[in-house]
Amino acid sequence: MKLIQIDKARYRKHLNHVIVACVIALAVGSLAISQTLIALFPDPSGSHFHWNLLGVVVCSLLVGFVLNKYRNHDYMTEIVYVWELKKALNKITRKMPKLKAAGREGNADALLAIHYSYAGSRLLWQLDDNTITMDELAIKQAELDSVAEKYNLSLDAERYDEAILKNF
Repeated sequence: MKLIQIDKARYRKHLNHVIVACVIALAVGSLAISQTLIALFPDPSGSHFHWNLLGVVVCSLLVGFVLNKYRNHDYMTEIVYVWELKKALNKITRKMPKLKAAGREGNADALLAIHYSYAGSRLLWQLDDNTITMDELAIKQAELDSVAEKYNLSLDAERYDEAILKNF
């Protein structure tokens, strides 16, 4: 997955709209489904927990289906890109101990994956205005750059391919 710059204002606006729409859909949909089920199948004991739970589950599945169906819509472009980037970074994070160990030994693929992780994290943190941890990331990037320099390697996030993670 290539790292691209996205319009932060558009991303935040669209993300906020999607979140609000999902919350409203979950609240209204869950209540509508559970109240319909309670009206159709009343419980003499007065406990309707199972119908309420079913309403939440069904509505959650419907919201997930709708989000998946419209993931290719222009309105969702930035949101889906960030979701996919987070997924890619999570795969790297799960392998980070092995990557760091291999990187200390000069493994170019490991260093490239770590570099991509740092570049992707920087992009996400800038989108979310998470500037507090940027200094820590800069220190880690400097350490990574010194290891790459030690082994005469040039790190370019554009060359990253998820397939290299299979080696770790």
